[in-house]
Amino acid sequence: MEKNFKCWPEGVYKNLTYPEVPVYEILRSSARRWPWRNAIIFGGMEITYQELDNLSDRFATALAAMGVMKGDRVGIHLPNCPQFAIAYFGLLKAGAVFVPLSPLLAERELEFQLNDAGVETFVGLDLLFGMPQQVLPRTPVQRTILVSLADCYPPVAAPAKLLQRQPTPEGAIDLSSLLAEYPAEPPRVDFDVREDLAHIAYTGGTTGTPKGVMITHYNAVANCCQFALWFGGGDANYHDGIFEVRRMEGDRAENHPTGEAREVALIVVPWFHAMGVIGYLDMQLLGGSTLVVFPRFDPTEYLQAINKYRATGFGGAPQLFVQLVENPLFREIDMSEIRLVASGAAPIPLHLLESLLEKIPGVVCEAYGLSECTMGCAANPPTREGFRLGSVGLPMQDTEIRIVDPESGDKEMPVGEIGEICIKGPQVMKGYWKRPEETAEVLRDGWLYTGDIGKFDEDGYLYIVDRKKDMLIYKGYNVYPRDLEEVINSHPSVAQSAVVGKYDERSGDVPIAFVQLVPGAQATEEEILAFANDRLARYKKIRLLKIVDALPASLAGKVLRRELREQAQSLEI
Repeated sequence: MEKNFKCWPEGVYKNLTYPEVPVYEILRSSARRWPWRNAIIFGGMEITYQELDNLSDRFATALAAMGVMKGDRVGIHLPNCPQFAIAYFGLLKAGAVFVPLSPLLAERELEFQLNDAGVETFVGLDLLFGMPQQVLPRTPVQRTILVSLADCYPPVAAPAKLLQRQPTPEGAIDLSSLLAEYPAEPPRVDFDVREDLAHIAYTGGTTGTPKGVMITHYNAVANCCQFALWFGGGDANYHDGIFEVRRMEGDRAENHPTGEAREVALIVVPWFHAMGVIGYLDMQLLGGSTLVVFPRFDPTEYLQAINKYRATGFGGAPQLFVQLVENPLFREIDMSEIRLVASGAAPIPLHLLESLLEKIPGVVCEAYGLSECTMGCAANPPTREGFRLGSVGLPMQDTEIRIVDPESGDKEMPVGEIGEICIKGPQVMKGYWKRPEETAEVLRDGWLYTGDIGKFDEDGYLYIVDRKKDMLIYKGYNVYPRDLEEVINSHPSVAQSAVVGKYDERSGDVPIAFVQLVPGAQATEEEILAFANDRLARYKKIRLLKIVDALPASLAGKVLRRELREQAQSLEI
């Protein structure tokens, strides 16, 4: 479909200049421009841009000294914390590839990702090391570096904090010791940013089978520029190691929701998530924001931080906003400095949107993306009049989106008619790690076939209608029914199963399982539910399991998921 620019946000270029530099140059640039501005605030610790750049240099030096080479994979198994940012930028400076490892992963999932990516260096948290410690001997991991959140507390305040430092297990290396031991002299690494990988992030893709999404340095920098300049206006101008903004005549930073070196963002979206590392780490640091970072979400603590730190923005999945709006403190907190609330991963309900807009002077912006396009590809114009409820907005700068016939895959659908969403742009992934056949299925002639079903309206706004891949979104996390069904089906009494979602305003799609037993088998719903949930990450856990005589099926034997979804909506959780 030809782009309709009638609703294009003012001051935002339709085409951008993308600096061809490694991702870590984002941090380097901001450290040069705003060396003494706080980059991260966490648990009483403040780290300036200059300090973050220096500490990540030290980590890069340490990795190189331990034998980490360009292209080696380094896995980070951490919640959001300063050490995550230090390790992330440090490994990139050493030429390594970032493999995000969710601390929510079950044992079998962690083992699979470590082996599939060939992770050789593991960065983990002392408090969560029990399970990984059992897994690592079955993987290629050669070196283990551990982090303690207690290291973030000022020594005088440490006794009053709940977390205490844990002893470093034999064979593991303490990250804080590495930072003290090695100088800020990272190795010189030459990059081909259009080919060299920055991230391998695991996703179910369009099938539910975990696959590593290969994101190049160019992909990541491009997507950061797209979103930063969508919210802040202008074009990227990079010279002498500095990212700056070039503006249209008459355009000013004050005309936009965000500006350079003026924002204070509350960060709870996990950095091990595609939306987190691009939208809530890299993009924020590109603009010189101060990040108030939380390792977990506590609605009361989060709301208190708005006034405590004079926050100007926050974001996440709508399920996060539900808990904020329902909290009694929401009515009392002054939100007069909030200029941007970014929403993604699921549609935002009308009453939730209205509650937020009543409290803030700024805008709520809903966007759309997937791991295969780095983070995002469409967003509502960041103005109140530009927002359309139910829509994920317009294709972003240099991004083409078309709607094609889901069966043929090539016939483009007219405006208003639904079909599969296909994307082309500088943020589209290089492919799936070591999976050329699966890559060829979704990348065709430069177009990414998303598996999502959508439509355009007459003004070029995109609407997500359904999911071709039956994926569920629970609290902002992608949950693939096939993944859950494989676990359920491994129970000896189960003949087959089907997992569907029951929509819940607080959580999104809640996984509900329907199970058909092997003839003559004896098993209870509670037994099978416990069996499956013991083998699944916390966010994937099945909330209700029903044993049925038979799963509804078509004449061809295909399970009728639509029928099960209808049944699930009436069940009490």
